[in-house]
Amino acid sequence: MKTAVVLTVAIVANSVGNLCLSKGMKQFEQGQDLGVAWLHNTASHVISNGWMIIGVLLLIVFLGAYLTALSWEDLSFVLPATAPAYLLNAALSKVFLHEDISLTRWAGTILIVTGTWLVARTCSGSSASAGMNAGPQCTAVGGPVVESISADAGSES
Repeated sequence: MKTAVVLTVAIVANSVGNLCLSKGMKQFEQGQDLGVAWLHNTASHVISNGWMIIGVLLLIVFLGAYLTALSWEDLSFVLPATAPAYLLNAALSKVFLHEDISLTRWAGTILIVTGTWLVARTCSGSSASAGMNAGPQCTAVGGPVVESISADAGSES
């Protein structure tokens, strides 16, 4: 259950943070060549624009939640389990940024999330998980699924 909660926090913080960064960068004047002046102007914009500040803070929350999940589970589980962020990013972009998202883009996004959802439903075999729990846990984003494994099966190694 705790993994699902932390991954949900990561997904929401990532998606809303990206939305805020996009909104903030749309307010940034472009047209400068890359260089010291551009870097200075961009840094000034990042630390003075409210959308940018909120976005960066939310991405720090995402990083904390992501690192926490990685301390509990395998990377091969955690990374795909954050894939619903793709759908949330698309939905937030359509609603709040008024982006035109084609049917093909929606279909591709859904295909990516569906594939990663299948991966995320697999059991973790991580030694970190094994040390803290009686047996491996299977977690699907949206709700935990705990596999029952007998004590004999867990002690075969």
